[in-house]
Amino acid sequence: MKTNLIVILGPTASGKTSLAVKLASGFGGEIISADSRQVYRGMDIGTGKDLSEYCINGKMVRHHLIDIAEPSQEFNVFEFQKRFYSIFKDLTEKKKVPILVGGTGLYLESVLSDYIFPEALPDDVFRRETASKPLEELQNILLAMKPDLHNKTDLEDRERLMRKIEIEKARRSVDGERIQKTAVKAGVFGVLWDRSVLRRRIAERLKKRLNNGMIEEVSRLHEEGLSWDRLDSFGLEYRYIARFLQNQMTKEQMAEKLQIAIGQFAKRQMTWFRRMEKKGVAIEWICGDDHAYFHRRVSDLLS
Repeated sequence: MKTNLIVILGPTASGKTSLAVKLASGFGGEIISADSRQVYRGMDIGTGKDLSEYCINGKMVRHHLIDIAEPSQEFNVFEFQKRFYSIFKDLTEKKKVPILVGGTGLYLESVLSDYIFPEALPDDVFRRETASKPLEELQNILLAMKPDLHNKTDLEDRERLMRKIEIEKARRSVDGERIQKTAVKAGVFGVLWDRSVLRRRIAERLKKRLNNGMIEEVSRLHEEGLSWDRLDSFGLEYRYIARFLQNQMTKEQMAEKLQIAIGQFAKRQMTWFRRMEKKGVAIEWICGDDHAYFHRRVSDLLS
């Protein structure tokens, strides 16, 4: 089977989007985002959603799964996978090269490892039965079902906790919608930098975002109705800036702690990608600035 999907993954600040846009422009492709936060409207600076990056020589490269949900809505891996396969099928039928790019390991792995997710509909009976239960009891229910829970923020927000339990219950059920899938044969590339270079890129990008209105963005989201808890659940930039805006730390403390947290997040991303490799996902790692070699390798795969 011929390669029909190019995947570009890597840690935050590694330059994945820039590579993907140049590739899409050169090969007549379209980009599918695998970023769990860029799906939300209004969350632009904090998520690195610089849509001007998608413009080359005055022409916009078409992209998908960006700005498709409100921040107050829940968007999960089932919804991502369902939308991905719909877009992927459409692009392949149009003879367009689909380029999946992002750093959300679970989203990427759901495609590359062909996860099977039944749709998790709201369970009204379960919600009525547990309406009076304390948060701790619900936490114990979820942890009993999923002791290796990756996103601990799901434990602190009651609504997110209920949805997570419903999703886990759906996974154990034979019922529920099954996603219609088109066969994928992916060429997977990882963007790799020396650790010191990546740390510098993270620091420079954070400084730029703080100077370009990231604090004001978080403040606006709160003024528009997003609770501090909801902002905290998005992690990193939204978590630390929200704490600064609540006077829990100074601006200097916020910037320092946030830079450390982003660096730790990049390490966790790399751990996830290495685990994907151990599970059988073949990733070809390329130097972040070797664009010419990357284009040659993609050309070889698609020819």
